[in-house]
Amino acid sequence: MTPGVLREFVALDSPTARRAGSGGHPCQGVYHRGVGRKPKIGMIATHYQVDFSEHYLADYMATRGIGFLGWNTRFRGNESSFLLDHALVDVGVGIRWLREVQHLETIVLLGNSGGGSLMAAYQAQAVDPHVTPMEGMRPAAGITDLLPADGYVASAAHPGRPQVLTAWMDGSVVDENDPVATDATVDVFDERNGPPFSAEFVERYRSAQTARNHAITDWVYDELKRVRAAGFSDRPFTVMRTWADPRMVDPALEPTKRPPNTCYAGVPARANRSAHGIAAACTLRSWLGMWSLRTAQTSAEPHLARIDCPALIINAEQDTGVYPSDARRILDALASTDKTPCSIDTDHYFTTPGARSEQADTIAKWISKRWK
Repeated sequence: MTPGVLREFVALDSPTARRAGSGGHPCQGVYHRGVGRKPKIGMIATHYQVDFSEHYLADYMATRGIGFLGWNTRFRGNESSFLLDHALVDVGVGIRWLREVQHLETIVLLGNSGGGSLMAAYQAQAVDPHVTPMEGMRPAAGITDLLPADGYVASAAHPGRPQVLTAWMDGSVVDENDPVATDATVDVFDERNGPPFSAEFVERYRSAQTARNHAITDWVYDELKRVRAAGFSDRPFTVMRTWADPRMVDPALEPTKRPPNTCYAGVPARANRSAHGIAAACTLRSWLGMWSLRTAQTSAEPHLARIDCPALIINAEQDTGVYPSDARRILDALASTDKTPCSIDTDHYFTTPGARSEQADTIAKWISKRWK
């Protein structure tokens, strides 16, 4: 516990989900504020499935006079059931609580890591409703009644779930049901291909990654027809080998201050052969709604194009999974005329000494120039 910071547990129902029989509320989080302070300005951070209730920035912002709600939707730890319109309604529950219970005058969205595209989707839907439900489902109640925020911060954020998965997924996979089968001509872990990787190899590899994403989508549609004909509504499946972005292996590709041959799960060659990775646990519907380049509404850019509030984009220069080009894509896609890029020499979670204080100072100064 940080001295001088009060924490309040917040648990609320959603317009489309009620308290579970076991007692848990669908929307849960922790509100952080400084002792003796009643903030007028606050932030909210939410992710697709990671628990952000105790987000590492919360105490840092609270000690700077800014309230911070680390917020979770019903899909925390349950990504395979994710539905975007229902998640946005759950985010809206947290924002409404900040407005109506804490009486905040200014609310800033924090889109951290995967939360960057989720919070972009929230703001875009609040100002210009456009998100549609999954095929065969009704729109989530309250999806057109979201309260907009006043600012948007993207920190170590990527351009969306389909984009980050495709950038990381192994383009040499030739059979989704066989984790071993490999096309050696586009294998980033075959020393005959590099590193260093030639521009021609990278182009072929990126094409193979995109083709793999589309091939899974094709299979999902066919499989949905097959299982539904047999009376099933859905089925789970696994996507293996998703730690194979060539930039993880070859630091000369998009050079930064990141350590070479690393990813969030360690050495890429080993991580790629483990059972742990993004999209490891999918259902047919969650693939279409979360990961598919063709169908998912979790890509940031269509949402960013609808956001015109002040925006701050923070790049982490030692990040081993999100790169400067991702920050540039977010910056370029934003419709805002007031958008500020910056970089901090640290890793994805700002764990290097002093980095979180620098990040908090950067955000607090950016806020203070715009809102009092």
